[in-house]
Amino acid sequence: MKVHEYQAKQILAGHGVAIPRGRLATTPDEARRIAEELGGPVVVKAQVHAGGRGKAGGVKLAKSPQEAEAVAAAILGMKLVSRQTGPEGKIVRKVLVEEGVAIARELYVGVVLDRAVGLPVMMASKFGGMEIEEVAAEHPEAILKEHFDPVLGLHPFQARKLGFALELGGDTLKQFQRLVMALAKAYNESDASLAEINPLLVTAAGGVMALDAKMTFDDNALSRQPAIAAMRDLDEEDPYEVEASKYDLNYIKLDGNIGCMVNGAGLAMATMDIIKHHGGSPANFLDVGGGASQERVEAAFRILLSDPAVKAVLINIFGGIVRCDMLAAGVVAAAKNLAVKVPIVARLEGTNVEEGRRILAESGLAIQPAASMADAAAKVVAAAR
Repeated sequence: MKVHEYQAKQILAGHGVAIPRGRLATTPDEARRIAEELGGPVVVKAQVHAGGRGKAGGVKLAKSPQEAEAVAAAILGMKLVSRQTGPEGKIVRKVLVEEGVAIARELYVGVVLDRAVGLPVMMASKFGGMEIEEVAAEHPEAILKEHFDPVLGLHPFQARKLGFALELGGDTLKQFQRLVMALAKAYNESDASLAEINPLLVTAAGGVMALDAKMTFDDNALSRQPAIAAMRDLDEEDPYEVEASKYDLNYIKLDGNIGCMVNGAGLAMATMDIIKHHGGSPANFLDVGGGASQERVEAAFRILLSDPAVKAVLINIFGGIVRCDMLAAGVVAAAKNLAVKVPIVARLEGTNVEEGRRILAESGLAIQPAASMADAAAKVVAAAR
């Protein structure tokens, strides 16, 4: 789950990370009043779940409350298009109005899980303000790393080591040490999958604070993070993914035209690969899970077919825990209720497979059976064309 910048800053501030003064605004008038309260120049920042906001015109400096109102009026309601949003963009519904701060240096710090090592890793770089992917590609040697135990947290000596490498000293180094240790603690205690400050600002007075912040969280841990779960903004999520989450379905919309319904993440990835191999393009990643009920299968099929981009559907099921006959019954029920008009290819193997194939064959629906994954992929790609 993703949150907005202002929400990430609230979480980080609660763990001791310094942030600029500011508040959220949903109208131009509210932005003006916040600017009046802050005094001096302010920065008006679009709040969407995407990076690259500055280049897309979503971050503007305002030197007066009246200018803050005008800037907010221009940003609110705009369709912000960046490399991360894709060409469809995102509608800006709220802005963060923050005090302007004198900038001496911009750095980068962030925490992610290093799956190769099995530990979280604190990363730091002198190249603040750039996307970390660009830094990794152009200056890989500039990314400093310190792995740490999630129980013990980041040690002070590790924080100082990073600070020295970033050429910090004096009170600035002490503030940096406290900040990165607080960032590591926030990452662990909030069940985050990413906690990033970019840029980390060194002020003209030598202070250190989070000028921007980004956090994402492990969906499986949200049950023990109710305060964070309440921060979910459905307006920022794909409506198909929102609907799928109601049934505990793992769904991600893609830009192809072949809908995929699969059980198991590994099989889903293999299914998308083989579709690409045969010249097609998947419209989604959809894992109905190992213990899917007929209701969930019907919901999954309904979500697939509600996407107008889908021109054909591939059902690829290996019945281990989930039974092929139960899944087939869910598919038939959904297809009849939705008056399906796109071709369907089904490949079933595993538990009760013969009964599942019989249900599909006697359903009266135009469902093409497939003998193997390769056969299924070839047939669905041809059908989509």
